[in-house]
Amino acid sequence: MRRLQFFGFLVLVITSTFFSSCIKYSLSGASTNAKSIQVDAFYNNTELSPANLGQTFTNKVKDYYQQNSSLRVVPSNGELQIEGTIITYATAPVAPQASSGTGVNATPNYGAQTRLTIAVKVNYTDNLIPTNSFKDRTFSFYADFDNSSSDFFSVQESLEKKIFDQILIDIFNATIANW
Repeated sequence: MRRLQFFGFLVLVITSTFFSSCIKYSLSGASTNAKSIQVDAFYNNTELSPANLGQTFTNKVKDYYQQNSSLRVVPSNGELQIEGTIITYATAPVAPQASSGTGVNATPNYGAQTRLTIAVKVNYTDNLIPTNSFKDRTFSFYADFDNSSSDFFSVQESLEKKIFDQILIDIFNATIANW
């Protein structure tokens, strides 16, 4: 019985020591002591994307940090600062199909699917722990759609949302989650 009590006490001491250590981690995944983040405009440096893509992405970044951390988004003098440029917005055929028929009845080669790829170059400054900062890190993701059942313009918004959602997770993890 005495051994069991000692073992229980030992487990309690080890557990309390572990949880009282200096590791800071929140349930949101944020690992920072900062209270504010400044999100500067993300510029759209692509030719084929919608004109408002930079502003749309900037707003999504602000929303993501507000919803997934305790950081306050501030217009200037943030303890953390993030900004960047959308550098790639490109479509490319994937899953090529062979042509069929001959002569005037031939159907040309085409991609059964098209891939939309978006890439964002990000600069991040951590004024509390400067070694966490980075410059010109690129985050990209893509999504495919079926050419036979839809055209690009009918699925463009949903593809952008899917791609931005993954890029935002990656940026969050590289900045305040320190993954």
